[in-house]
Amino acid sequence: MKLIPIQTPKGTFKVWTKRFGNNPRIKLLLLHGGPGSTHEYFESLEGYLPAEGIEFIYYDQLGSAYSDQPKDRDLWTTERFVEEVEQVRRALGLDRSNFYLLGHSWGGILAAEYALKYGANLKGLIISNMMMSIPDYNRYAAEVLAKQMDPAVVKEVKELEAKGQYENPRYMELLIPNFYNQHLCRLPEWPDAFKRSSAHSNNDIYVLMQGPSEFGASGRLEKWDRKADLPKLAMPTLVIGGTYDTMDPAHMKWVAGRVQRGSFLLCPKGSHMSMWDDQKTYCEGLIRFLNETDAGRKTVRFGKS
Repeated sequence: MKLIPIQTPKGTFKVWTKRFGNNPRIKLLLLHGGPGSTHEYFESLEGYLPAEGIEFIYYDQLGSAYSDQPKDRDLWTTERFVEEVEQVRRALGLDRSNFYLLGHSWGGILAAEYALKYGANLKGLIISNMMMSIPDYNRYAAEVLAKQMDPAVVKEVKELEAKGQYENPRYMELLIPNFYNQHLCRLPEWPDAFKRSSAHSNNDIYVLMQGPSEFGASGRLEKWDRKADLPKLAMPTLVIGGTYDTMDPAHMKWVAGRVQRGSFLLCPKGSHMSMWDDQKTYCEGLIRFLNETDAGRKTVRFGKS
């Protein structure tokens, strides 16, 4: 475990990291979602990666769980988070010979932004369960996922949102069974690691950047779109999506075709938390990508994907 000092325009803070294993050629840094979530939901990887000798590193971003939690709203920008990741990379001694970056959900945005600025440092990139356009994500939520729900439920959700009643218990009473259980995590009992991560999330950062729920984005990220820049990504890149994801799997497959050396892994039983509800597909696909990239392959083909 290592606490890493991070220089910011608002002073120096510390972020928490924890390393598992020691592999000189494959070091996987994990970027959690949220923003404001925690490393804990990545515990699903512990049943797979250590046995393969893959080194991986948990990391709570500034503001999250075991890291410092300053209150200054000016800190919560994508650009500052990118510089934070670069400082973490340097402190951990990661470089182009060994550095793989996996970003899930918001972490996928952060990973893509990092790769666009600091791609020369990367051996491989994994964008997990994230579209490369928030406007496209919002359209998918409204035009596809919402239409799969009971119209009466959608109407009541929209009415609560229009009134700003996101803290009303009824809001989550509607979203959890009708949306979260279908598209966020499909296991009948949510894993303890996921529940812990949710309980420890920094809601102030989440609402500021994402908005109050996964049912579309309305915060600082609302207009984020990097589709036009995807061809600039030259490192081997794995895009992972789930059939039942909050994110459009067709879009994520398209992303894999837009980067220079893209591979796409579809988790057929998976939702946004595919590392849990399609754990075997997710973890075995990730391991295969890491090993084949390490062996010099530029792309990896997975089944019919």
